[in-house]
Amino acid sequence: MTRIAIIGAAGRMGRTLLEATHKSDAATLGAAVVRADSSLIGSDAGEMAGLGKLGVALAGSLGAVRDDFDVLIDFSTPSLTLDNLAWCADNGKAIVIGTTGFDAAELERLDALAARVPTVFSANMSTGVNLTVNLLETAARALGDAGFDIEVIESHHRHKIDAPSGTALMMGRAVADALGRDLAACGVFERVGQVGPRRADEIGFATVRGGDIVGEHTVLFAAEGERIEITHKASSRLTFGNGAVRAALWVAGRASGRYDMQDVLGLKA
Repeated sequence: MTRIAIIGAAGRMGRTLLEATHKSDAATLGAAVVRADSSLIGSDAGEMAGLGKLGVALAGSLGAVRDDFDVLIDFSTPSLTLDNLAWCADNGKAIVIGTTGFDAAELERLDALAARVPTVFSANMSTGVNLTVNLLETAARALGDAGFDIEVIESHHRHKIDAPSGTALMMGRAVADALGRDLAACGVFERVGQVGPRRADEIGFATVRGGDIVGEHTVLFAAEGERIEITHKASSRLTFGNGAVRAALWVAGRASGRYDMQDVLGLKA
């Protein structure tokens, strides 16, 4: 039985991860961590999440639960995630990272740390999203150089702090790679004013924020006379929680290095 620890257990995603872990037949909750100044420290994690008593007290640091888990799941912020990844590397713990919003320097540090510890890092842990990425690669190869313009449209709840979403960027990067393009050069993330006609190689991004939208992503391939839309819609955060637990079960005992959900799901050629 793989013992899982969850960072930010009191937050919305943290509670979802607690639920996903609790429902798993192959994983058990080993530890749940909240902020060091939280008044919840010492409370039962299951009771806090509405799952009933689980016998796991909320802790204020990873050091306090060092011997209680095998794999850490982290959906926090880039700076905190990198600190936690460094801790895992120093303490021999595998990690699953669902955090988004890393800049180039942070990603470089993530790669360096991941070389020391088994790490699954993905902008989206959903099985459906990762299957969608495979479909997008196939569609891009067939349509991208045949007069089809490509746009990525994503929608999320009002509380999301990064844009475009990590999933939108993952989809855009998959399309760009399939076409031999550099997303940094062809990606268009803002159109305001007299921007002129669209370049043929552009991959455009549009962002919607509002209400409680869990996550919706559409990649549009539009040509004269027809268009194709490939869409994924998430209606529950448990989709991401279940994927993260699946990744934690897969990465436990693996060799050190950076993996993603394509590895977990066996989708890589």
